[in-house]
This record gives sequence, structure tokens and C-alpha cells, in this order.
Amino acid sequence: MTSRTVHLAVYDTLADWETGHATAWLARDGFTVRTVGPEAGKPVTTIAGIRIVPDLALADLRPEDSALLILPGAEKYDEGDELAPFTAAARAFLGAGVPVAAICGATAGLAREGLLDDRAHTSAAPFYLAATGYAGGERYVEADAVTDGDLITAGPTEPVAFAREIFGRLGAYEGKRDAWYRLFHHSDPAAFAELNG
Repeated sequence: MTSRTVHLAVYDTLADWETGHATAWLARDGFTVRTVGPEAGKPVTTIAGIRIVPDLALADLRPEDSALLILPGAEKYDEGDELAPFTAAARAFLGAGVPVAAICGATAGLAREGLLDDRAHTSAAPFYLAATGYAGGERYVEADAVTDGDLITAGPTEPVAFAREIFGRLGAYEGKRDAWYRLFHHSDPAAFAELNG
């Protein structure tokens, strides 16, 4: 992996809580996190009402400049095709051998794009993805987060497991990932010393 830049997709109704662990801890491990929106410089508003000004327009995003594309969930994934350009970008990333990580509603976007038909994956629930009409139901895994090659998926209640899978795929926190997960997922106080030792 040559790039140490991670691209975080941002769009209206983005679910704020889903990517915070991943992006904050990747930045602490020396990765640069850049936001990618429908248009550079045009603010988007998260589900909490927080305004984010994207660093980069989606049209200018190139897989060769990235280590990973993160697609957070958003209500807009269930309201129409407005975010389809982001799942098309995911297709381009996967085609170029660059990882994609999608959580919650973004998994439905990937399902509509056909990207879950042949890959192991998870989401909020099997019926949620089945409603998209996708052909990958037999590949659904009941797990907190799933990695299948360059694709990482998770449901909305699993931002910590999602981050752990991302760290594993990018080689972040080698030797300390288990401690990180035990600290943030299981509140294991012994893991704090391991993580910071």
C-alpha cells in the first residue's frame, strides 16, 4: 500500500456515530483522513445537524490516491438514488484493488450496485438488504463486521467492530488491535495499559 490517505464519504443525513472510531484512530496511527462530498467546498449536513465542508469532490476522487474509501450510512440511501455515485465509486475502488468499508445504509447502496452479490457481508439485518432486491442473500453473515477481500461491511450498532476490521485491512495497530477492541468494545480496563504500553 503506497497511499496513507483514507477518504471518508460525506453527504446529507450521514450517520455521525458510525465512522468516528475508525477515522480518529487511523489519524492517530499516521493516516490522513480527507472528506469527499458531492461537491468540494459545498457543506453537507449530518443526521445530527453538523455541517461538514468536503475536502474533495467525488468526481475528483481516484482510487490510486487512496488507501481506503469509507462509506457511512445515511438516510438518503433509503430515499432514492442520490447517493448512487458513491456506490459507483466503490465499484471503481474495488475494481482497482483498493479497499472499501461500508456501514449501515451504505451496505444497501452497495447491494443495489451489485457489489454484495458475490461477497460475504453483513448489515443491519438480512431483511434490510433483501428489500433492495439484491442477489447476495446467501452470502449474508450474522456478525458484527465482515471482511471479504477488499470489502468491509458492518451494521449501524457496530462502529467499533467496523473500525477493527478497517485497522486489520490497513495494517494499523499491529500487535495492539486486540487490546484496542477489548478496550472500546468490552470496556476491559487491562486493555488500556496494553494499548498505551
